[in-house]
Amino acid sequence: MTKTIKRQALGGLAVASAAVLLAGCGSAPEDSTADGGEESIDFLPCLISDEGGWNDRSFNQSAKEGMDRAVEELGVEPIEMESTNANDYGPNLEELVAQGCDFIVSVGFNLSAATVESALANPEVSYAIIDDWADNDYDGEADAPNIRPLVFNTAEAAYLGGYAAAAWSAQSGVEKVGTFGGGEIPSVMVFMDGFQLGVEKYNEDKDAAVEVVGWDTEAQSGLFTGSFEANDTARQTAQQVLSQGADVVLPVGGPIYTSAVAAIRESYPDSLILGVDSDMAVKEPDIADVTLVSIMKAIDQATYDATIEAADAGADFDVTPYVGTLENEGVGLSSFHDFEGELPEGLTDELATLQEQIIAGELTVDSPNSP
Repeated sequence: MTKTIKRQALGGLAVASAAVLLAGCGSAPEDSTADGGEESIDFLPCLISDEGGWNDRSFNQSAKEGMDRAVEELGVEPIEMESTNANDYGPNLEELVAQGCDFIVSVGFNLSAATVESALANPEVSYAIIDDWADNDYDGEADAPNIRPLVFNTAEAAYLGGYAAAAWSAQSGVEKVGTFGGGEIPSVMVFMDGFQLGVEKYNEDKDAAVEVVGWDTEAQSGLFTGSFEANDTARQTAQQVLSQGADVVLPVGGPIYTSAVAAIRESYPDSLILGVDSDMAVKEPDIADVTLVSIMKAIDQATYDATIEAADAGADFDVTPYVGTLENEGVGLSSFHDFEGELPEGLTDELATLQEQIIAGELTVDSPNSP
């Protein structure tokens, strides 16, 4: 099969007056053969999810969308393997290698150990992993030299989300917000750190006293469900936060946001959530009425770019880590959608100023879980 390989730079998020919005990137000129025909490629890209699955409306789905866009452009057929629990990770990676994958993207911190082990055993295969540095040490071996980490300094965007949540809760008179996580891992806690720091910034700027329940950044302790499943535990944890009076809640952990929405609809109709990873009001319009704003990571764009680059580079695939930030548009806030007209006066301008200060280095979001 012949297909042109197009190249794009990592990108995704940019400020636009009222919000930090997803932005696209342009393609470079197409490659062609000497006779004017399109360049032929032989490339098998593969993707493996964590236990959240492809329909999590979060990081797994976002990675799949990025892979799907890349393979459509390349004109190749991928193998996309969905894991149902942690016991699937090793066998699924073995199966992908057995099927001849040239490039494998592992979605999530929880696949770290299995991915490093697979990469060390298969140095001819190129890998990327989302939300992990792939710096595990197995049997005295050095870090696998064939894995590119795709990580995100989500604390920067969560800082803006925490500031916005505090402003909303102060306006309502409740002055209490909350958060809880799925797995107790850095890629979850980094959201919670940034969220609390943003609330503290709002309190400092406005001489306010908005309280955070569910997480203590200094102690690095808080509420976790123990998994990324939308189950009774997740719902009970959401209720625990809501019952303490929080009227804005940040659930961090893929599908667990659905448990928070269920708890809100059942008993706390005046409360809202913040979405994570994707623009939840767009991904799931049925919950737009309870989603104040979303803290986004451009996982789709990072996966797309890594796949295109792996197809182009072959054995010379560059494994230099990618770190998504506000500056390189790897993280940011969505629009406030239906809530635009109800926001505290001046909030969007304040958020834009905070973002500019973070990008300029004038304001540092100091999370121990940042990449």
